[in-house]
Amino acid sequence: MTPHLTRRQLLGAGALQTAAVLGFTRIGLGAAAAVEPPAARYAPAIVVGSGYGAAVAALRLGQAGVRTVVLEMGRLWNTPGPDGKVFPSTSAPDQRSMWFRNRTEAPLAQFLWLDVVNRDISPYPGVLDRVNYDGMSVYVGRGVGGGSLVNGGMAPTPRRSYFSEVLPRVDADEMYGTYYPRARAMLGVGDIDPAWFESTEWYRFARISRKHAGNTGLRTTFVPNVYDFAYMQREAAGTATRSALAGEVIYGNNHGKKSLDKTYLAAALGTGNVTIETLQRVVGVRRDPSGGYVLTVRTIDLTGRVTQTRELGCAQLFLGAGSLGTTEILLRARETGSLPELAEAVGRGWGHNGNVMTARANHLWDTVGANQATMPALGIDDWDNAANPVFAEIAPLPMGFEHWISMYLAITKNPERGHFTYDAAADAARLNWTRDQNAPSVAAAKNLFDRVNRANFTIYRYDLFGGNRAFADDFTYHPLGGCVLGEATDDYGRAKGYRGLYVVDGSLIPGSLGVNPFVTITTLAERNMARILAEDPR
Repeated sequence: MTPHLTRRQLLGAGALQTAAVLGFTRIGLGAAAAVEPPAARYAPAIVVGSGYGAAVAALRLGQAGVRTVVLEMGRLWNTPGPDGKVFPSTSAPDQRSMWFRNRTEAPLAQFLWLDVVNRDISPYPGVLDRVNYDGMSVYVGRGVGGGSLVNGGMAPTPRRSYFSEVLPRVDADEMYGTYYPRARAMLGVGDIDPAWFESTEWYRFARISRKHAGNTGLRTTFVPNVYDFAYMQREAAGTATRSALAGEVIYGNNHGKKSLDKTYLAAALGTGNVTIETLQRVVGVRRDPSGGYVLTVRTIDLTGRVTQTRELGCAQLFLGAGSLGTTEILLRARETGSLPELAEAVGRGWGHNGNVMTARANHLWDTVGANQATMPALGIDDWDNAANPVFAEIAPLPMGFEHWISMYLAITKNPERGHFTYDAAADAARLNWTRDQNAPSVAAAKNLFDRVNRANFTIYRYDLFGGNRAFADDFTYHPLGGCVLGEATDDYGRAKGYRGLYVVDGSLIPGSLGVNPFVTITTLAERNMARILAEDPR
């Protein structure tokens, strides 16, 4: 496997493009002939979701010759809006930015305590959702490609020692020797050119934070990314349309990023065995008496109106709807009695990967630059600090003018775990997590950045996150857990109690990974799918 487009990826990409132009909600190779495939009533395999684990499952099933339907809650993002772009910029969001909201809910709430960041918008199935629970909010991507559409693309591999601590039942030799390289190649993970990084104005913000970390005695490290850094260099040179250099990230990138619709999902469609159906929400699953599963699925239109409720059958069901979606589907099924033998561990082991955001005010001579790339490329690595391990992404804050702000997303080692319960009245899963459970993360981040501030005679910014806070601990980009490997499932994601039911996403990882998790979610799905396809009957 190589990061270059294969023939199957090109075929699949063509199908995605044709489906988008024609406004199709069902996408397969047949779409390239301008004939929308019929809605499925039965498929040998159904994959719920189209994020990292789901995309792996779809590709490997398609390669194995298994006819597979992928059900995605969001829309296909491949059609330009009135401005000629598929996605809006972070600084000028519109209805495309958020999932059925009247107003955007960006991580940065204010600037100079002024409400100038968020915008009123019209409700629409936008690309980013902020799911709000008591004590914690979770950002998730909505669309074909899931979180790959809206993340910052940082693609690190976790410390092997910490990986083994988090997932002790998984063979680390196999993961690091076989499946991490396989996932990285398919995702198109690459590294920034160090010489360009040192010279370009677009990463001055990162170099300033590196200087301040060095003054503190801290180590920084380059972090790989799925954004095409060669494309970024052309953006800077003025020979390519700007995306990462045009403030695009949390509401999607129009160019440069190797999101799943360009990699795994394109290759899956290219097998000819995979169809993707969009604007489909799975609200129920039950066992078919003759074997297999029956799903209850609601189809929505662009206003959010339910236009159809139908049932789909399958022999094998792969849940890849993410930590929130997969957990809710299984929890509802267990608590309503449609799948009563699911393990009691379903709903447990949830964590936010220790996410905390903070920002510092720099001296006037430490300018961070009016021009900032939206793709992080550097992090402060203090994970070896036994008392307060932290990996801090040096995050951009591209506002188009000099603001002297250094911002960070800190990933901390927080032992606290939440759990989901089923709310029958609302027919929804509720996250049980208190703000007090964030305290270990805030303390670790504060320990790190207090040291940075002392060494550089700088202070925190209190005007960015609302509530006059220096630390934003009420949201996460990295939801993990809820269907933990070896507890709610066996060691390969097979749901306990039910043959042919699988979990393939981040809900398998118990709450913490120490780095951005999507490469590990992809890698774990590759490892699990290889075993499932080798051993399980189809």
